[in-house]
Amino acid sequence: MDAADIVASVLVLGIIIVSLLSNVVVLICFLYNPEIRRQVPGLFILNLTFCNLLLSVSNMPLTLVGLITTGHPGGSGFCQVVGFLDTFLTTNSMLSMAALSIDRWVAVVFPLSYHSRIRHRDAVIALGYTWIHSLCFSTVATCRSWVGYHHLYASCTLCNVRAKGAGTQFIIFTVALHSLTFLLTLIVMCVTYLKVLKVARFHCKRIDVITMQTLVLLVDIHPSVRQKCLDEQKRRRLRATKKISTFIGTFVVCFSPYVITRIVELFLPGPISPHWGVLSKCLAYSKAASDPFVYSLLRHQYRKTCSLLANKVLKRSPLNSSSLRMENNGGRSNANSNTTNNTQPQTNNTQPQTNNTQPQTNNIQPQTNKPVGQ
Repeated sequence: MDAADIVASVLVLGIIIVSLLSNVVVLICFLYNPEIRRQVPGLFILNLTFCNLLLSVSNMPLTLVGLITTGHPGGSGFCQVVGFLDTFLTTNSMLSMAALSIDRWVAVVFPLSYHSRIRHRDAVIALGYTWIHSLCFSTVATCRSWVGYHHLYASCTLCNVRAKGAGTQFIIFTVALHSLTFLLTLIVMCVTYLKVLKVARFHCKRIDVITMQTLVLLVDIHPSVRQKCLDEQKRRRLRATKKISTFIGTFVVCFSPYVITRIVELFLPGPISPHWGVLSKCLAYSKAASDPFVYSLLRHQYRKTCSLLANKVLKRSPLNSSSLRMENNGGRSNANSNTTNNTQPQTNNTQPQTNNTQPQTNNIQPQTNKPVGQ
């Protein structure tokens, strides 16, 4: 092993560890929180997590073994099964990202009719399409024996050496596979997220107009408060842009080198550097490690669920619940003090009423005595 193989092995090992831990955390949050399970995007995230986990335990370790041993890991039959999973899981994860982008587009552009447009039945139909689409391409590649160990990527995947006899058929298959998965997903993500960004900027402009009108009316406002409002206004403009650039940017950076290398490999007569092939494959693997953070763990619901699970494991009560208990106890003590204070005047007020009845009885006695004297 040379220095480049050692660096690539360490990189693949780090990707495996991060991918396993992060995707397992997402799966635990999905199973623990019923609110996440009720949401329609949770089905797409669950499917994406399933693909990433299976890729982390099947394809990535074999690539690591291939880098360490610089040879063929396992037999040809086992490698064909792993190559089938490589094509299926990569295609399925890409289409899941396209489904998530469509869901966000409908949620932002049509917020009032979102629940009628996107239902669990629609999500199941979309997931069924992704599975059928992925199974068709991976099954065709396996049945035609186009899957095997590729030394350029040090992994079991589509192999040009095994498809030499196919010629034009393998070229058409490879171009169709990447056009209907990578290119289609990229177009869908760009169109939907740009629509989301347009709506977000429109709402930001409306909020900015209201903020500026408020700052103009409030003449006596402190300069520090005014500056905080302006800073929040800038952060609000950049927040949507950062999120959308993260969604599209991670997809392009992770998958485009691998897909471009695949297409160039079909038409390039000379060999490609194996270091570049391994690097492009590692970038494709890194998408499985970044997806949990991009789509799940940075959201408020998942962060809240993770904090609740951490507090439960560490057997400590969260700060919010303790503060709520203190507030409730304080409210109860105040209520008890108010009730005791209110009851005391009532008892005091009843005493004069009883005293006032005595003169009335005394006044009655002379009236009754006068007829008796007469």
